[in-house]
Amino acid sequence: MILYNLFPLLAGPFPLWEDHFKRATAMGFDWIFVNPIQRTGASNSMYSIADYFQINPVLVDPQSQASPEKQVREMTTSARGMGLKMMLDLVINHSAIDSELTRRHPEWFVRHPDGRVANSWCQHNGEKVIWKDLAQFDHRHTTDPEGLYRYCFGVVKHLLELGFEGFRCDAAYQMPSDFWRRLIRETKAVHPDTSFIAETLGCSADETRDTARAGFDYVFNSSKWWNLSDCWLIEQYNLVRETAQSISFPESHDTPRLCDELNGNIDGLKQRYLFAGLFSAGVMMPMGFEFGSRKALHVVLTTPADWQINGVDLRSYIAKVNEIKKGHAVFCEESPASILPCSNPNILFLWKASTTTKDEALLILNKDPWQSQDFYTEHFRHFVQAGAPLRDVSPEYTMEYIHEPFHYRLRPGQGIVLVTSRS
Repeated sequence: MILYNLFPLLAGPFPLWEDHFKRATAMGFDWIFVNPIQRTGASNSMYSIADYFQINPVLVDPQSQASPEKQVREMTTSARGMGLKMMLDLVINHSAIDSELTRRHPEWFVRHPDGRVANSWCQHNGEKVIWKDLAQFDHRHTTDPEGLYRYCFGVVKHLLELGFEGFRCDAAYQMPSDFWRRLIRETKAVHPDTSFIAETLGCSADETRDTARAGFDYVFNSSKWWNLSDCWLIEQYNLVRETAQSISFPESHDTPRLCDELNGNIDGLKQRYLFAGLFSAGVMMPMGFEFGSRKALHVVLTTPADWQINGVDLRSYIAKVNEIKKGHAVFCEESPASILPCSNPNILFLWKASTTTKDEALLILNKDPWQSQDFYTEHFRHFVQAGAPLRDVSPEYTMEYIHEPFHYRLRPGQGIVLVTSRS
C-alpha cells in the first residue's frame, strides 16, 4: 500500500479532487486515503460525525445538479479510472455528542452515573485527553449489541456502495476484537478485496498485535517518532510483523508538518520519506508534503486557502522512492530487519531480507540532515546472505559500481539503497 492522504478540508469540494488524484498517480501512489466526509456535529470537527449517511456540505459542489451521494460516486469513479483505490476513515468508536443517535439509541453509548453521555478520550503522553464534542459508543456493555453492530455494518455497506474499497479504522484498539473480527469477516464475505487498517498509534507492540489479530490487513507503525538509533522500533516491528503488515509515514494529519519541524530542511524531508517508504510494507504521505507545506492540518479550521506551494517540489524524488518500493519485494512486505554495526554513529546501516522472494537489501542512511557523514566498510559480503553483486538503486547519486573496500561521504540526509538476490 502506497497511500496519499487527501485531507478533505484542504482539498475542498469533490470536483477539485481530480487534480490531486493526477498528482498522486504521477508520484506512484496507488491508494487515496480520505479523512471523514460525513456531516459533522456542532463542533465542525471531521471526526465528530452527526450523521453517517449524509455528506459534509462543505465538500459538496453547490453548482452541481447531482446529489451529494452521486458526487461522491463520481469522485471515486474518477480515482478508479486513474488506477487509484479509495480508502476512508471509519469512525465508529464514537459519534458527535449532538448526534441524533444519542437520543434515538441512548443504550448504544457509555454513560456517567448521572445519565450523561460519556465523552471519548485517550491517553497522550501520560495524560488523559477528553474530546467534549464526542460521544463514546458502548461496544462492550451496550444492552443492544446486535443493534449497534448492525448499524455500524450498515455504515460500512453504504460506504462500499459509494465506491470506497478500504477503511482506516479510527481508534481501533479501543474497541472489542470480537466486534472487528465479525465486521471484517462479514464485509469480506461479500466484498473480499476490502482492506481494513487499524489505527493503533500510542499502543504497545503487544496491544497492536492483539488488535491486528482481529483480522486487520495493516496497522500503522511508529517510525515517524524514531530517532534512527534506538532499538525499540525494530523490536516492535519484529513483534508485530508476522501478525499484520504495517504502514510508515513521515508525518500525518495528527502531527506537525515535518517541514516546519525541520525549519525547511529539504534533505531532512527526503531522508524521512526514503526511510518511511522502504522500512515497512506500506507508506502513507499527507497531501502537501511534496511541496514542503508547513501549516499543520486541522480537523476543524483547515480550508482550501491553506494549500501551500512554497517553492519546494519533491514530486520527482517521491516518485523515485515509490518506484524503488514497487520494484523490490523486500520493500513491499514486513521483511526481517536488523540494524548492522557501523563505526560512525551518525549512520544507520539497516539490513532487510524478503521471505517471499530472494531479495535482500542494505540501507545506508545519513541520520544527520545538516552535515555530511563518512561510511566505511572493508566489504559487504558479511552483511548479506546473497553471493550475487550488490546493485545501487538509490533515488539520487546512483553508483554504477560498488567498490570494495567501500568508502563514501554521504551528503546531509542522503540514503544509499543497495539490493541483491540470494542464489
